[in-house]
Amino acid sequence: MVKTSDELALMRVSGKLLASVFEMLDGQDLDGMSTLQINDLVEDFITVRLAARPASKGQYGFMFVLNCSINHVVCHGVPTDDEIVRDGDIINLDITLEKNGFIADSSKTYLVGDAPSAAKRLVRVAQEAMWKGIAQVRPGAHTGDIGFAIERHAKKHGYSVVREFCGHGIGREMHEEPQVMNFGRPGTGVRLREGMVFTIEPMVNQGTRKVSTQEDGWTVVTNDRKLSAQFEHTVAVTNDGVEVLTLRHDESPLAARVA
Repeated sequence: MVKTSDELALMRVSGKLLASVFEMLDGQDLDGMSTLQINDLVEDFITVRLAARPASKGQYGFMFVLNCSINHVVCHGVPTDDEIVRDGDIINLDITLEKNGFIADSSKTYLVGDAPSAAKRLVRVAQEAMWKGIAQVRPGAHTGDIGFAIERHAKKHGYSVVREFCGHGIGREMHEEPQVMNFGRPGTGVRLREGMVFTIEPMVNQGTRKVSTQEDGWTVVTNDRKLSAQFEHTVAVTNDGVEVLTLRHDESPLAARVA
């Protein structure tokens, strides 16, 4: 679970490249695009512009470079050419990237066009919940501290947190130990050590936390069909705190404000 300084240096490269993928997407008008068009745009950017590998493609038999989860889809949405992003939607794009043998993982929920105020509020709180969890990361803390902070923030705003999916260790493999739940009790779970690298990725629902997987075996939806939003970063435990390996240029002020 603990990475060497050389391994961390390589993971910083992967994280920075993945951040640039989202910065590219920030400049796109997603309204009217199919989810497959978004997938192909990201694949071209990763493989041609960044000379890296989209790590999700081929993982567990998944044949695309990202998950695209619109509105009531919680996670693992599959790109198609007939699913069109529309004004007022929210869409989570979950992307992985491998460079020099190490993988980074991140996701962001985008507001498309003139999204309703209730959707904007959900997306804001989901992003804040992620940062609340990140703020708990330091040597000697526990994974339960992270989950407790995430769920407390979501519940404070009247939302629920999905429990079936969680953050995870990452490095040469996409999924390593430890698991990082989005709920928990302070002082419980795995004790954090310098050099550990994992993702923090809360999925926050407008309604109940109950979800189900559709017939395609991938797409997870809220049972009550209310909105769900997710944010994710890959983080490393440092000697005195945390380093966000997938940090984007627009995020530093936000992190400082809510952490």
